[in-house]
Amino acid sequence: MTTPESTPSADGGIPPDQLKLALKAFKKRLKLTRLDAESKIGVGPMSGGAGWGIVGIVPPNQYPRAVWEELVKQGKLKHSGSGMYSLVE
Repeated sequence: MTTPESTPSADGGIPPDQLKLALKAFKKRLKLTRLDAESKIGVGPMSGGAGWGIVGIVPPNQYPRAVWEELVKQGKLKHSGSGMYSLVE
């Protein structure tokens, strides 16, 4: 039995619910990656160091590559190279 998130839409594409959940997971992973990098010594307001400036990450592997490619087509993500993606500003 398939879950509602994994059933394809009528046009054979990826269901909008799955795209929404994937984008939310991507944003959360990006935020946590930035926080982790900025918590290192030498970065932050008290050290005078600059931020890491992380803009691209490897997307969560819970979703297939087709989901990330569809989000690129929709203009919500962009390729950053080497299998990495970043948010469109």
